[in-house]
Amino acid sequence: MTFLDDVKAEVHEAGIDSAVALGHTPPVFDWLLSTFSLQGISDRVAREYMDKHGTASWAEMEASLMASSSCPRLRSYWTYAACQYKKSSFSCSEPEHINRCPVPIPRLRNGRLNQTAYALFLFVRDIAGGDLVGWIDGQLEAAVGSPVADLEAARQEALIGPLRNVYGVSDKVLTMALSSLLIGARGQRPVWFETGKAMMAIDTLVHNFLHRTGILEGCGTPHVYGAACYARGGCAEIIRGVATRIDARSFNPRFPGKFPRFVQHAIWRFCAADGLNLCNGNRIDDRKACQITYCYLYQKCSRTPLKNIAKSVI
Repeated sequence: MTFLDDVKAEVHEAGIDSAVALGHTPPVFDWLLSTFSLQGISDRVAREYMDKHGTASWAEMEASLMASSSCPRLRSYWTYAACQYKKSSFSCSEPEHINRCPVPIPRLRNGRLNQTAYALFLFVRDIAGGDLVGWIDGQLEAAVGSPVADLEAARQEALIGPLRNVYGVSDKVLTMALSSLLIGARGQRPVWFETGKAMMAIDTLVHNFLHRTGILEGCGTPHVYGAACYARGGCAEIIRGVATRIDARSFNPRFPGKFPRFVQHAIWRFCAADGLNLCNGNRIDDRKACQITYCYLYQKCSRTPLKNIAKSVI
């Protein structure tokens, strides 16, 4: 019930609401980059690493690229493809330039994150003209669609589509980060909030919940986890439809009536170890039907195994 307050507090603590109001790109960029660094590992471990070793920042990368760097891939966003920097082996696709390359300088958790940092910087510099806030405003204004559901999808794709080509960020990571940014800045940009509240981050917990309960088979198109989660009949469309039948104001009167991001977050929290810790692979043997009889949904859930293991014949 404190979902909006939690997002607002996170964004305010990082100074993002003020940065959006002023159209100031560096704080927004730094916050997004830190959020991208949470992928592939628990948030706690990722944050502990960043607290100890620091993160990459707009100011540092801008200064490093202004200094002499001979690598031809760093000339622009379009030439940066296939950098292939690997932290463990200190190697890349341009080995003759690596000793003077700024990409390895930030002490990030792995080389992929270093590549992501510079890919995102070059995107903002070259595609967004150095004005990330203005670029988001422009993308949302240019999105068209009718009725409202189509407009929401058009606005989301207007942001996710171009950023999808930034190295190392998935739809899930982009949606999670941008949704929080857009919701957190609702005081300055009402259109941002309208877009952010409809964005959903489908991770394996949410996908597997829809599979185990039988909702995916009954209401959508069965699929493996991945891009299909956002396609027609996928997890996102199912949750978006469910959200039209749930008045989120019954949980908190300050919520919008239709709040897909909240519904998705509630499903995630029901499953996550950091939440209610019920519907996940640590609690359920996915070779057979779930046996958590005290689960709130046990009597209604189809308890479909994720893994169909053929019975051995004696």
